[in-house]
Amino acid sequence: MSKDLITVPSERIANCIFVIRGKRVMFDKDLAELYGVNTSNFNKAVTRNLARFPKDFMFQLTKAEFNNLMFHFGISSCGRISKLLGLLQS
Repeated sequence: MSKDLITVPSERIANCIFVIRGKRVMFDKDLAELYGVNTSNFNKAVTRNLARFPKDFMFQLTKAEFNNLMFHFGISSCGRISKLLGLLQS
């Protein structure tokens, strides 16, 4: 069974990358969108398969980090912000 590959423009990915705690990260909602699934299912899949990911693959924002992102990027306007971030390996 062959899978069709979908190309995602690098600009789209670059616009979803933030630097938090000195690491390049993406929100779970953005990763889920890239994979074509909803955020809840993405998080469930990650949770069920934690052994396949590096230990630092995800973390929860502190309240200060959350507030800082809302202030700088206006994230609050898009509704609920995801609390988990997927780390991009360098």
